[in-house]
Amino acid sequence: MIELKNIYKKFKDKVALDNLSLEVKSGEIYGLLGANGAGKSTTLNLLLGFLKPDSGFISMVDIKDGSVIKQDRLGYIPENVNLYPYLSGVENLDYFSKLAGLKFDSEQLNQFLLECGLEEEAFYKSVSEYSKGMRQKVGIAIAYAKNARVYLLDEPASGLDPLSSNELSSLLKRMSEKGATILMASHDIFRVRETCDKIGILKNGSLIKEMFSKDVSSTELESVYLDFMKN
Repeated sequence: MIELKNIYKKFKDKVALDNLSLEVKSGEIYGLLGANGAGKSTTLNLLLGFLKPDSGFISMVDIKDGSVIKQDRLGYIPENVNLYPYLSGVENLDYFSKLAGLKFDSEQLNQFLLECGLEEEAFYKSVSEYSKGMRQKVGIAIAYAKNARVYLLDEPASGLDPLSSNELSSLLKRMSEKGATILMASHDIFRVRETCDKIGILKNGSLIKEMFSKDVSSTELESVYLDFMKN
């Protein structure tokens, strides 16, 4: 599970996070909605260990055994996936998996890419020929192959067409059913509503509203979100 308690983070004169507290339970998908500059990426960077809070408490614990979840048990999917353009999708997946201490045979690598929505004919093509959506699918496969306990996603559906976005939602749900804890930062109201169990709205570094997705339609969520953004 993920727990952030009373997190305060400031960059020079800009308060990025102001007394932020939220909890994501094991097996739960939590969607963090907010406009650009709301503090979503700062929150993820704190969890990834790239930043440290000025004050507050951060905890990521595997409830199965009570152990602290370290960086090697995290899966991260950024908005813009950086891959080696002269390698194929399979070769990129193989390389980054080996960096994480994982080794898979060709059949396993192909299966990961297939499950993450990459078309089979693209597996061995140079990534330089890929669209942004195709590169994103390889990035998703790299995170998926880690079988991590916690997944952190920053606009994961960026560049994906509607069908691929729907496939991503299904994949995340399968991962959560296996016990993974997932925090997804986005400003895509529909995708968050369709994917997540719980939704939080972040504005100016503060969590101003939380709700369960089952209790609100996409239209209602959009109305709530826009009301908070206007006021």
